[in-house]
Amino acid sequence: MYIFDSSKTPKPEETVGEYLRRLRESANISQQELAEAAGIHLQSLGKLERGLTKRLNSKTKKGLAIALDIPEEFLEAVLNGKSVEGIQKKQFCPHCWKGGTTPDPVWTLSRAKYCLICGNNLLNSCQKCQEPLMSSGLTQRHYI
Repeated sequence: MYIFDSSKTPKPEETVGEYLRRLRESANISQQELAEAAGIHLQSLGKLERGLTKRLNSKTKKGLAIALDIPEEFLEAVLNGKSVEGIQKKQFCPHCWKGGTTPDPVWTLSRAKYCLICGNNLLNSCQKCQEPLMSSGLTQRHYI
């Protein structure tokens, strides 16, 4: 089961270097350990953390996301200077979501299509009237 860790969410105005360093230090791992886990060169990671490199190819992005246990979308948001909310969609799992609660934040990631808990398709509209989801303040009576 995936557990969303809000401490791994990028902070406003945080650079990619600051973000990577914060996550690495909070995981209590060295640059060498992170570089090996991500499948990148130590020098590349050092340049990223010092702000000398501000672009990531897809292999590096995927490796860092896996090694740091974060969605690639978080790296995308930091690289593009956007907030995480700017890359999120309003959707929910009709099987796992309970009315009156906030939908799981992992469901809102831009690439999310399926629930990581049960595998069901995520929905972005009411099953009864097909009205698009306009807020995360859902009521189960209307949407399920």
